[in-house]
Amino acid sequence: MKKVGIWLDQKEANIITISDDKQELKTIYSEIETRERFPGEGKKYGRFGDQHLNDEKSKKLRIEDQTNRYLNEISTVLSKADEIMIFGPAQTKTKLEKLIHNKPRLVSKLDKVINADQMTENQKIAYVKKYFK
Repeated sequence: MKKVGIWLDQKEANIITISDDKQELKTIYSEIETRERFPGEGKKYGRFGDQHLNDEKSKKLRIEDQTNRYLNEISTVLSKADEIMIFGPAQTKTKLEKLIHNKPRLVSKLDKVINADQMTENQKIAYVKKYFK
């Protein structure tokens, strides 16, 4: 029986798999750019005649797209799990929960979503082991 605990935030996801006294840790790094900087960057808007151009909407769409790719990559790893628990400090875990609720094969495997602070790798592994005992 494969039990999976996922600690995630906007930067990375640590997927801890526990099965038959074996444990495995896999890390997936996101490509979400929360603040993109360009060399010689000036104002946050451009001026074109009497009009001001602002790229906020395109930045928001780009971040949404990057987040969706990140969460979909995580969900493909979860397809082999029997039980899933998600924990972490950020809102990203709730976005993953929503994605799982839209996938019928995964929703029955989701056990719990828990708020948790920053942890070391060993603390994350111990947390998942303790949770599934």
